[in-house]
Amino acid sequence: MKADALRGHLDSLILAVVEGGPLHGYAIIEALAERSGGELGLPTGTIYPALRRLERAGYLDSSWSTVGGRERRTYSLSGAGERALAEHRAEWRTFSAVVGRVLGEP
Repeated sequence: MKADALRGHLDSLILAVVEGGPLHGYAIIEALAERSGGELGLPTGTIYPALRRLERAGYLDSSWSTVGGRERRTYSLSGAGERALAEHRAEWRTFSAVVGRVLGEP
């Protein structure tokens, strides 16, 4: 999948993955890869800045936890993040329907 195709959608994808429960950064990367059938193999240099941006925006909460003897920052969806994700989903449904019509999708 082309990286350009993700532009503008990465935040929504991360929020959707974290909606399922708290995850640390690498687990978010793994969940994105798994849920996309391996199509989204995103590097840490893409995910971690997005996580920090989403946390600054108030969409993610974070706390430190110990996983396998290592300290890791664990992210969870905030109330504002839930509302943002609902808005992103509504926008996506509209956008994908419009593009589908233009491309001649049934």
